Order: sequence, then C-alpha cells, then structure tokens
Amino acid sequence: MIDHGAPTPRRSLRLEAVVLDCPDPAGLAAFYGAVLGWETVAEDSGADWVRLRNPAGSSDLCFQRDPEYLPPDWPGRARPQMLHLDIEVADVVTEHERVSALGARLLAADSATFRVYADPAGHPFCLCACPADPS
Repeated sequence: MIDHGAPTPRRSLRLEAVVLDCPDPAGLAAFYGAVLGWETVAEDSGADWVRLRNPAGSSDLCFQRDPEYLPPDWPGRARPQMLHLDIEVADVVTEHERVSALGARLLAADSATFRVYADPAGHPFCLCACPADPS
C-alpha cells in the first residue's frame, strides 16, 4: 500500500517528452509550435523527428514520422486514441478561433469551458478553461 502522506523520494527519472507519430513531423510541429508558442529545436535526425522545447523546462513535445500512421477515429473505437493533450486556456472562445485558423478541427463542444479538437494529423486534443485542481 502506498502512503500518500509520505514524501516522495527523489528519483533519477524524468519524463523527457511526449512523442506523437504522424506523417509530417515538421508540419505538425509548426501547428503545435503556433498553438503553444514553443520553439522548434533542430535535431540531427532531420525531417523524421522534430522537437518543440517546453520553455517552462518540463517535458518537450516531439513528432516522429510514421509513413503508415492512421489517425484515431475519435470517439469511435475502431482506431482508438492512445493519448490526447489537454491545453489550458483562459478563454475557450478566443482560443477556438485561433486554433481553428491554424488548422484544428472541432470534434465536440459540449461545454463553455471544454472543447475537443483534432490537430492536422487527426490526434485529438482539448482546450480547457477549467479551474486548476487545488490538490
């Protein structure tokens, strides 16, 4: 049993990056770079791998070429999503206009504070104008 009240021992592990497979790493990196305001980092491996550096120093967002990539059919289950990104925003309506102009496609808008989109490669992501979890 885990004692959640005990301090967590410092570990030598750190989540380096979240990597999205896609057919066009440079194009998808340009999309998320514009959405998040992050800069692309040059990689030696060329166009098959692109990294966006997180300016806050946390995990980066990377894009890896997969010529056989097929997007998930969210919310269907034939090709389910493996993960999605939640992006915190101050105002969903304002950011809706901006991400749509960048190439996002609205998938679901069930709430004034939460919307689901597909990026240009079809990965689902969410814009969330929700209060931070106090815990």
